[in-house]
Amino acid sequence: MEFVRHLLVFLHLLGMGALIGALLLQFRSPEEVNKGWLHGAGLQLVTGIALMALAPLTGAEYNHMKLGIKLLVVVAVLVLAVTFTAKKANPRWLPPTLGGLVVLNVGLAVFWT
Repeated sequence: MEFVRHLLVFLHLLGMGALIGALLLQFRSPEEVNKGWLHGAGLQLVTGIALMALAPLTGAEYNHMKLGIKLLVVVAVLVLAVTFTAKKANPRWLPPTLGGLVVLNVGLAVFWT
């Protein structure tokens, strides 16, 4: 079971890396939302929920308030990405907002102990 937890943490970190990569690509082409937002946020969401569900089986202790806030942030990123992916012209506030939410989520993960 420990291997499964490590695998989920690995995939969760890859999702975070995909979101940071999507942020860097977004500043290169701010007109349209790239698909990296969808893939990274989806991977973060699925692996985060799986890690929370496996916590009783692995003996891991998590701060539920922290995880709830991180869940809200990643859902906000996913909703914004889904909403604006199909549109050709996006508002100017979208890339900085998505980037700020990603940085907020990383900061919550690292600094909230």
